[in-house]
Amino acid sequence: MNIDKAKKRIAKQVKKGFKGYPQLSLTYCGKTADIATEVVVTFTLAEGAEPQEQKFASENDVREDETIQSVLVKIIDRAGANSVLETEGVTII
Repeated sequence: MNIDKAKKRIAKQVKKGFKGYPQLSLTYCGKTADIATEVVVTFTLAEGAEPQEQKFASENDVREDETIQSVLVKIIDRAGANSVLETEGVTII
């Protein structure tokens, strides 16, 4: 899947807002606000349930990494997430 298509599919899911559980949260992190070198995917099955986290990292910006963005689309689809939330901007680590 090309990078633009993957980013559009993720943005479409995020735009829907909170629609209940299961929920996936995407947080982009990096050393500066310009480049996100990792993305943290947090999956919550139900309200009050223990969230599960998975991280993906890259030397370059993960928001422009075709492989990572395609994997995020597959995770969203396979998790059957009703809600996909994304933290604005890049979290400084």
